[in-house]
Amino acid sequence: MAKHVSQLLLSGTLLFGLVIYTASRRGAGERFKMKPNFIIILADDIGWGDMDANQPKKQTNNTPNLNQMAQQGLRLTDFHSPASTCSPSRAAILTGRYGLRNGVTHNFGVNSVAGLPLSEVTLPQLLQQAGYYTAIIGKWHLGHNGPYRPNNRGFDYYLGIPYSNDMGCTDTPGYDLPPCFPCVSSEPQVIRQRRSVHGGCYSKVGLPLVENSSIVEQPLDLWALTEKYKSAALRIIRSARARAQPYLLFVASAHMHVPLAPSVANSSADRVYAASLQELDSLVGALKAAADEADKGNTLIWFTGDNGPWEQKCQFAGSVGPFTGTWQIKKGGGSAKQTTWEGGHRVPTVVYWPGKIPANTTSSALLSGMDIFPTVLSLAGVAHPSDRRYDAIDATNVLLHGDHSGHEFLFHPNSGAAGKFGDLQTVRAGKHKAFYITGGAEACSGGTGEEQLHDPPLIFDLEHEEAEETPLQFDTPDYRAIAQKVARKREELLWDIATDTSVSTADYSQDELAAPCCDRRQAVCRCHTVF
Repeated sequence: MAKHVSQLLLSGTLLFGLVIYTASRRGAGERFKMKPNFIIILADDIGWGDMDANQPKKQTNNTPNLNQMAQQGLRLTDFHSPASTCSPSRAAILTGRYGLRNGVTHNFGVNSVAGLPLSEVTLPQLLQQAGYYTAIIGKWHLGHNGPYRPNNRGFDYYLGIPYSNDMGCTDTPGYDLPPCFPCVSSEPQVIRQRRSVHGGCYSKVGLPLVENSSIVEQPLDLWALTEKYKSAALRIIRSARARAQPYLLFVASAHMHVPLAPSVANSSADRVYAASLQELDSLVGALKAAADEADKGNTLIWFTGDNGPWEQKCQFAGSVGPFTGTWQIKKGGGSAKQTTWEGGHRVPTVVYWPGKIPANTTSSALLSGMDIFPTVLSLAGVAHPSDRRYDAIDATNVLLHGDHSGHEFLFHPNSGAAGKFGDLQTVRAGKHKAFYITGGAEACSGGTGEEQLHDPPLIFDLEHEEAEETPLQFDTPDYRAIAQKVARKREELLWDIATDTSVSTADYSQDELAAPCCDRRQAVCRCHTVF
């Protein structure tokens, strides 16, 4: 009898333990399932007018997948990159802080020894600590040596180029203006080109493709890059689903940065940009389809750009739409990338999350790419560190609840066309925009606009004049009220940054040995393709 009772007790204990174990496993799975997945797609050098949905009267059909995502989600019409050039924009997106705080005020180079300061805490680091699988596919441009690599900044997996896709030679170059020649050639025109190489061509180091901490291809094949990125991204989405683990997938595409290398056969020169835009859109469509299939309703996709189009590339540059910066054009120079005119930082943006974000909605809330940082953390239920000051705002209510309030003030840092890198001399306040400094980047014609300081500032009314052509008259009550408000806010912010003990300083020193190189014995660091 005692033996039967003992067996019953043992069986009961094992059954109870199995129930508890099963429940705990189910609970862990449910906790992961409750955490949303995030796919951030960051296009490079894309214009606000490149997305069809932003200019429906143009009746182009270059972005059908983005158009569909806008119809099924939220289109943000007054969304801005945190800077008008690559590294500062990406640093602000990942930290939620202006470059004057995070230390990244201009681009890192091929020979840069450092990157985003190690004192900065990144979005992937915080999500990784909360149990997320984190991956970045594409361009990094925040440091490619030692502790500055993506795998040491919070990403579990990395596949991509350490910087821009024009910062290294390839064997089959893409479309650029002026054109660049292949890495190695004995043809006379290549020898002449090496003797007087223009600033946009690199001949010493092949463009590397890096997986985690290893160079897997150098020089890489630009024409096959999109397919490699897509395959890796889809694998991450599906494997995370199989593990029932939430993920952050950051896809930093090479599109629409030159050199353009669309896979569409026989692209004529005047159709290259459109073909590249269509290829980017196809990538977006593939990611959306995979996310919907794997975990529809639990995956947020956020598409945006790192800055506006590179105007000096002429037919290989995108469209700013109505944001032409006409005041600057009349003075000389371009008004897109590297400038603080609207064309330099207003970027096409769509956020999609079926069942959470109302479909076919539009918001004119004033938002920035750096707002991705607090918004994603908020949606993931992850707190940001309290030992530092932030410039970004949580846009959850804009995304989910139709709130149209964004930044009361948004500052656009100097990005190369005028002034000291990173200085905050352009201020958005509601419908008004104040310039304490202006300057034009190199235009398609080759001309530039000289730097001009403005005291009192130029102020434009964007609600009535998107083209930024005619500033408000100085001697009106409205002007004086706006100028005083902007000046007061700017002084407050600059004082806040000056007294911020969490401000970081980036190391911009250079060393030729810091360039990524898989075999220094070979010309252009060439190594066999193993990817």
